[in-house]
Amino acid sequence: MKLSRAEYKEIVKCTEHLRPTRQCMTILRQRFPNHSQSTLLSIFSLEYQKRTKRTMSRHQAPDSIESYYQRYLSEAKARPSVPVLLELANEVDLSPALMARVIVDRFLQDQEGASKQVLNNMLREPSLIPDQALANHVYQCTINDCCYGPLVDCIKHAIGQEAEVLLRDKLKERNLSFLDENQLRTKGYDKTPDIILEVPIAVEGHIVHWIESKASFGDDHSHRTYLNEQFWSYWNRFGPGLVIYWHGFIGELDSQRDRGILLKDCFPSDIVTLCHGTSPATTDSLTG
Repeated sequence: MKLSRAEYKEIVKCTEHLRPTRQCMTILRQRFPNHSQSTLLSIFSLEYQKRTKRTMSRHQAPDSIESYYQRYLSEAKARPSVPVLLELANEVDLSPALMARVIVDRFLQDQEGASKQVLNNMLREPSLIPDQALANHVYQCTINDCCYGPLVDCIKHAIGQEAEVLLRDKLKERNLSFLDENQLRTKGYDKTPDIILEVPIAVEGHIVHWIESKASFGDDHSHRTYLNEQFWSYWNRFGPGLVIYWHGFIGELDSQRDRGILLKDCFPSDIVTLCHGTSPATTDSLTG
């Protein structure tokens, strides 16, 4: 879904005071019924991550960590059946999964043999936490967080993989020859797009040599980062290409077409195949 900058800013404004609990999506869907849930969730996640980066140092200060930990211990003892860790995270405006990490990390400081690997394992599998009450609270934080945590990481990975499979299936349906990222790495490429087309195509009059799949929304910050860290290097090495933001993007960002980077929010339907040997500067040999 391609949004105007005005539409995007309206959604962003609505996210400013939302917490990263799953209830936030109900609010956004009710407010913006014409936008897909995946687009709304992606925009909210990106905005919340920006907010977290601005404030995380405050939550990681030693006095804050100790204050959160002591409050957790006190509240968990006084109200054992209440999700006090989740409540605390919402009260101080910290992601529930990140609050769980802070508390478990502090808990492990009193344990022997603790390490970052032990911490990560416990967050992925709370039953490994020797304190059963804390394990339950960590689990509650994990399943109620839509932006951070091991569950979200798994979901994002699965969605990304699904988008790449969809892209490959679409290319195969069109009988387009290509090399995927894994095949390119076996050939020695270290930084590659998801797809290199063995025979270029034209999309809306623009030559495409490569395709990058992004299972996210393309906002200003993420698109600028991708341009600098990925897309321009692909352009330098492989020529002009296509980026698919499956969850949409700000329409005004599609401003690099003449320079060789095209943006779409779905697999293009108006593909024109190029004959072998066609130069990117020559379009006379386009065939339907």
